[in-house]
This record gives sequence, structure tokens and C-alpha cells, in this order.
Amino acid sequence: MNHLLKLLDLTGEEIISLLDLADRLKYEQAHQIPHPILRGKSLGMIFAKASTRTRVSFEVGMYQLGGTALFLSAKDLQIGRGEPIQDTARVLSRYLDGIMIRTFAQSEVEQLAEYGSIPIINGLTDFCHPCQVLADLMTIREYKKTLPGLHLCYIGDGNNMANSLIVGGLKTGMTVSVACPEGYHPDPQVLAFAQGKDFHLTGDPLEAAQGADVLITDVWASMGQEEEAAVRRKAFQGYQINDQLLAAANPGCMVQHCLPAHREEEITAKVFEAHAGEIFDEAENRLHAQKAVMAALLGGIPL
Repeated sequence: MNHLLKLLDLTGEEIISLLDLADRLKYEQAHQIPHPILRGKSLGMIFAKASTRTRVSFEVGMYQLGGTALFLSAKDLQIGRGEPIQDTARVLSRYLDGIMIRTFAQSEVEQLAEYGSIPIINGLTDFCHPCQVLADLMTIREYKKTLPGLHLCYIGDGNNMANSLIVGGLKTGMTVSVACPEGYHPDPQVLAFAQGKDFHLTGDPLEAAQGADVLITDVWASMGQEEEAAVRRKAFQGYQINDQLLAAANPGCMVQHCLPAHREEEITAKVFEAHAGEIFDEAENRLHAQKAVMAALLGGIPL
């Protein structure tokens, strides 16, 4: 593994190895066992999209690994004034040991990897969110003790989260069901990958939730889609994790949400608070999963 651009690029074995490394680093952190794997290393963090969890978890994670993280707002870089991304990749490769980028177009992440000479980590694009889904899988495995054979169900927009959950779930041996309204389906590239696998796409949330071991959702309007909020609110009526959906799922079903959450839209306040422990463990695990990614890519820890 030279980069983390999308989960489609990884094998199931590589994903599991990253989760195993994340578990180890979390254990060491909890027991105050130092792991300065990246002492003397530097990570540039390019943000075209604002963030809470991505920025803080990468910056703190890099510090805990002994390295340094630099916050690079796109509006403060020449890339924000029209410098080609291939030139930015070449320049930053001379200064840094790795780049994390949180942006809109997947093509920007791919170009950084093509023209740069250092590891590139996708912190989020409109196509996928691999770091978040690694944290989701880590959390599910903590609670359920396994991944193969579990039924993961996603309810809502067929966005970057849906795309990465489908890929990550299927590659780690899970059954995956997704409920989306017509016109809001996952990316065709992801649906092509899922074809013939243990995957089901439907427009009926109750159908998707039948027998689920974990229910996952995301906001109806993601960053950059604010102008579509009213239209999306109408389109997604009924695509909500609530008591009715939990009753259709397996007893002991987990609930996950990548945050921020809009209570009473994609999830009821009652369900959110009842599963807040799982959801905020998921948020914490962004730190540990991303430390595993950085340790593997920048520190040469074998997977």
C-alpha cells in the first residue's frame, strides 16, 4: 500500500491489517506506551473542506506518533489561486513526508498521488471517505468481535459514506444492504464492484434493515449541498433511523453516524442518545484508524 486514495484500491486483507494496527495503537495509547513511529516526519494537511474530526484527529495523531502536522488551508495555498495540482504535488513532495487532503473532487487526490513522490491520504472527497469507514469497521469489530457474516445496513444518501461502506463492508466479509431514494443511488463504479456480491440496494428502508447487525446513516445534505437542502429534505422523508427500523433489525443492533448529526432528520434524537456511546466511540476511532494509516504509509509498518 503506497497511498490511501479509496478503499477500492485495498484488499480485504490490507483493510483487516490496518484495523489490527489501529487496535494495537489504541491499546498502547490507553496504557501510555509511547509509539514515536513517525519521529522527525511531517504531514501536510490540505483542507478545501472544513472539518472538526478530520483536522483534530490527524493533527493529534501525528503528534502522538512523534511527528508534526501542518494545517494548509486551500485558500492560503497557491492551489487556491490556480496553481496546477500537479505542481503543488511536486513542490510539497520536496518538503513533506506525506499529504492528507480533504477536498471535493476525487481527481485531485488521484493527481496528487500521480505527480507527487510521497504517500497521499484521502481525508474525504465527494466520492469516498475511506478514513471514516476504517473507523466504522474498527468500532463494529470492537462491539461485535468480528466482521465476516455481519449484516451492515446503510440508510440515506448514496454519497461518499455509502460508497466507502459498501466497499469496506463487502471486502471484509459483511452482507451490505443500502436504502436510498431514486436519484440518490451510490456511484456506478461502486455498484459495479458490488454486483454479484452479498449486496442489496432498495428504496425501502424497512426492507434494508431486516436482520441488520449495524445501522448507519449520514446527513441528507452534505457539505457543498446546502442549496439543495429543502429538495433533499423532501426526497429523504422516511429515510430515518428510528425505533421502527431498529425493531426490524437484529436484537442488539448497533447504530453508527459519521457526524455531524441532524437529529429528527436522518436519525431521531431518541435513537441517537440511546446509541451515543457507540457513535462517539466511532468518532474516537478516527484517531486510532488514521494513526494506523500514517504509521503504515509514512512509517513503513508492514501490513
